[in-house]
Amino acid sequence: MADLGLVDGWIAAGFVRNAVWDRLHGLPPRPPAGDVDVIWHDTQCRDPGRDREIEARLAASKPDIHWSVKNQARMHFRDGDAPYSSATDAMRYWPETATAVAARRLPDGRCEIAAPLDLADLTGLLLRPGPRFAAERRAFFDGCVHEKRWLECWPLLRMA
Repeated sequence: MADLGLVDGWIAAGFVRNAVWDRLHGLPPRPPAGDVDVIWHDTQCRDPGRDREIEARLAASKPDIHWSVKNQARMHFRDGDAPYSSATDAMRYWPETATAVAARRLPDGRCEIAAPLDLADLTGLLLRPGPRFAAERRAFFDGCVHEKRWLECWPLLRMA
């Protein structure tokens, strides 16, 4: 991903979450179920066409993966929030705490993890709505849990 030249770029959300839950359930690594989210934050380039260009580059290199690329510097418009200061800041507004996690490889080969809502729920196998979804948007969170069948796929999960 480093060769994409993304400012504040990360692989995030379900891909990372699912890999952790699979590991904690003793499941072998498996291909992504759904899309792989790539998030980045660049206030100087808010054109959605840039996201599509990056998706096309990723698809050319890994065509068996469905890529979803979103510059978080413009996502606050869609979500009705104040502007996000970084990709990590944007994750604070995501529906589930366990999904608000991202990873990237550093130039020295190490892996950096971002978890603005903490890793405790992810590693503790707890399903908990993010702060914006705990009350007035709780139905959306509950719908995600049901629709994505998380409790069936990972039976050790529990609602917080």
